[in-house]
Amino acid sequence: MPAATPAASAQTPATPPRTPPLGRRLLCMLYEGVLLFGVLMLASAVSVLARPLLVQLGLNHVYVDQVWMFVVLGVYFSWFWQRNGQTLAMQTWRIRLETGAGQTPGWPKAMLRYVLAWLWLPPAAAVGHAMGLTLWPFIGVLTAGLFIWMSLAWLDPSRQFLHDRLAGTRLTDLRPLQP
Repeated sequence: MPAATPAASAQTPATPPRTPPLGRRLLCMLYEGVLLFGVLMLASAVSVLARPLLVQLGLNHVYVDQVWMFVVLGVYFSWFWQRNGQTLAMQTWRIRLETGAGQTPGWPKAMLRYVLAWLWLPPAAAVGHAMGLTLWPFIGVLTAGLFIWMSLAWLDPSRQFLHDRLAGTRLTDLRPLQP
């Protein structure tokens, strides 16, 4: 007999999976950002230590650092998602990522979700560049683009984010049902 998954213990077969409220997901993202500070600090330390080699190879460019951070974040999220469907912040907020069949996503689906979660950035950055904005107004446009992307969850019948819909994943609420 297969072992019960965390989602199976919180949901009964008669109860469809519950999507966590948007507010809880946003708070989870905020907490995730705090945890990622340490991950990115470690990645920055590795980057600084590798700087002499990058200079020798002619790869001492800001874009190399950005790609490095993108890859580090992708590995962080994908590893946790494919392992048990939860990052550390998601464990705290009792939110789980799963496939449409209720399973933990594998590496390909987890990586696809990570990449698709960044789809809001190119249009927002293009608007900021087209407007010729400087640092803080540009960050404001990026923030607005992110909030527009997240607000699309209200248009989804299951209240899932667009990148979850496109990747074939969903976020589920693991809190017990209140009587």
